[in-house]
Amino acid sequence: MNFRIENAFQTTRRGFLKGGAGLALAVVAPGMASAATAAGPGSTPADAAMVDGAFAPNAFLRIGTDGAVTIVSKHLEMGQGVYTGLATLVAEELDADWKTVKVEGAPADAKRYNNLLWGPAQGTGGSTAIANSFEQMRRAGATARAMLVAAAAEQWKVPASQITVKHGVVSHAASGRKSGFGELSEAASKLPVPAEVKLKDPKDFTLIGRSAPRVDSVAKTTGRAVFTQDIKLPGMLTAVVAHAPRFGGRVKSVEDKAARAIPGVADVVAIPNGVAVLAKDFWSAKKGRDALKIEWDESQAYRGSSDAILSDYRELAKTPGLAARKDGDAEAELGKANKVFEAEFAFPFLAHASMEPLNCVMKFDDKGCEVWNGEQLHTGDQFALAKTFGIKLEQVKLNMVYAGGSFGRRANPQSDYLLETAQIVKAINGRAPVKLVWTREDDMRGGFYRPLYLHRVRAALDAKGMPIAWQQRIVGQSIIAGSPFEGFLIKDGIDVTSVEGAATLPYTVPNLHVDLHTTNAQVKVPVQWWRSVGSTHTAFSTEVFLDELAGAAGKDPVAYRLALLEKHPRHAGVLKLAAEKAGWDKPLAASKSGKRGRGVAVHESFNSFVAQVVEVTVQKDGTFKVDRVVCAVDCGIAVNPDVIKAQMEGGIGYALSAALTGAITLKDGVVEQSNFNDYPVLRISDMPKIEVHIVKSAQKPTGVGEPGVPPLAPALANALHAATGKRIRTLPVGDQLKA
Repeated sequence: MNFRIENAFQTTRRGFLKGGAGLALAVVAPGMASAATAAGPGSTPADAAMVDGAFAPNAFLRIGTDGAVTIVSKHLEMGQGVYTGLATLVAEELDADWKTVKVEGAPADAKRYNNLLWGPAQGTGGSTAIANSFEQMRRAGATARAMLVAAAAEQWKVPASQITVKHGVVSHAASGRKSGFGELSEAASKLPVPAEVKLKDPKDFTLIGRSAPRVDSVAKTTGRAVFTQDIKLPGMLTAVVAHAPRFGGRVKSVEDKAARAIPGVADVVAIPNGVAVLAKDFWSAKKGRDALKIEWDESQAYRGSSDAILSDYRELAKTPGLAARKDGDAEAELGKANKVFEAEFAFPFLAHASMEPLNCVMKFDDKGCEVWNGEQLHTGDQFALAKTFGIKLEQVKLNMVYAGGSFGRRANPQSDYLLETAQIVKAINGRAPVKLVWTREDDMRGGFYRPLYLHRVRAALDAKGMPIAWQQRIVGQSIIAGSPFEGFLIKDGIDVTSVEGAATLPYTVPNLHVDLHTTNAQVKVPVQWWRSVGSTHTAFSTEVFLDELAGAAGKDPVAYRLALLEKHPRHAGVLKLAAEKAGWDKPLAASKSGKRGRGVAVHESFNSFVAQVVEVTVQKDGTFKVDRVVCAVDCGIAVNPDVIKAQMEGGIGYALSAALTGAITLKDGVVEQSNFNDYPVLRISDMPKIEVHIVKSAQKPTGVGEPGVPPLAPALANALHAATGKRIRTLPVGDQLKA
């Protein structure tokens, strides 16, 4: 998901703005009784406090009398390593002992835990977690450190300037005195919170820039980590829902006698988008659902097919769209060119296919609504639930537990699966807590996909073989239209996420025209952001087409790109590094089993720069293996290099899965895929050898969760062309080389 916005809820959440705050550094921690409030960036309360026996100097940190350091993460840990990254920032300035650090998820409270890059909204996405928290979390740690030092100075009657802190121990060398954090916590809690603190010079970092062990590894490898599916409440019922086979379908009638006869089934209730079966356990609920006899009203259902959508898009692409970028006069230059290069690129719908399907636990009573789930879009979900139940915002409590992946899906702009749970809870009048469970089939067919897109690109070269004109037309649905972010991410009819990476093309082309046809009125398939958003398709079209132009000009693909990137040194920097580490200037080792090829791509997304070189071996029958991927990333200061490498590796695997086989297809409005048997994901045995190289940088950190995805598919397609001479312009690659 991609939210590069400010004040995300400004137009649609006016009431929320009344209580909005900026940098909530030092405010009430979870459970704190203090009346402290945040007035704006850098604000602090008058006093700290002890909370449940722990020193709580701000909203993000508690230090127990036993010395344990608890860091509160405002962002969801869904495998991307954010708990470790945020803990690193606090522990660095606190000079904590890493072994004593643990992390817990923050409750929904945008006054304290807003994403600083989104405005007054709390949530995780768009690779913003570290970027928006870099100084905020460091200040939280530095504030606590200063107060612990002040407490020690007061007790020992020595100047604070003579006190040092290392690995959770506060020391005064001259007197030989030492105290752990726990010993000083209560005294520190009675001191005023400093309004200003000095942050470390990067040269003094001891944790930032080093690969500290992940804080969630032990819990996840031992099974102690708590995911939504692990939540069990007294009297809880498990619910599964029968959804219409076509988007827009509604229940006409239902015969539930057989379902109610299934042992363990407790109830069957109708909700706006289907029929829910509640039971004492999942399997009983599923068997109950299987026994339902439902007649669907499909008078308003969508009945389109993928082939028909693509055909309609081709017709649209023959006409001008709304201009997203216009430099010079590309049309005129193309009209007088001796030769025009043209290519069409097609991209299917894609499912998020995260390891953990959608689920949610919810209870409702006279106190309000309480939720347990892998919560990604706190503020939007909190508002949606408050409206559904007719309660105040503060009566909606969201408990954030681990999520087994998301790739954007849990940050649904319509709060779809949470509202589905709420509708079930309402239907049974809140008499029991409900755990909603979507099966893999529900998840695969449930909509909210990466949209299907078509690109048509045309270009002309000058006498030196360099592009003098570039025209790109994009056709597809908007993921922002109808969402709370429409007022900020749709400009003059252009969804900026549809054209990012194309309208922001970094290559020097004097005549550049990018336009867009948005098709939400024609296509009624629910769509939303998918890992790396618009760059999932724009990087492929631009980088494959540029490779074609380099070939037509008789130039090396890396040298050709570098010549066009003189104004973009960070693009050029990662491109050079990836090419160097891949041995681009040396021929590939020959293979006895097939033809070998090497391809390259470079792309910026989420303010990070990534270049990748892919090596492949293609057999005579058209089957191929991805042998190696060399990745270079410039994401500013590397907070935890190991997490960055893991995210690049994960992004490459995720992108490779989509590039090879990923496609959601519709026939007469019905999604044809159901599970991993017909929507396969990459197996570990198919993972290539991956090398990740991080550019050393003093710039502030930028995203790493998503930027590893975009360059993979175009680099792969370029490598396949190098090996076979055949251009791949439609994804997934599938069996195209066998044709």
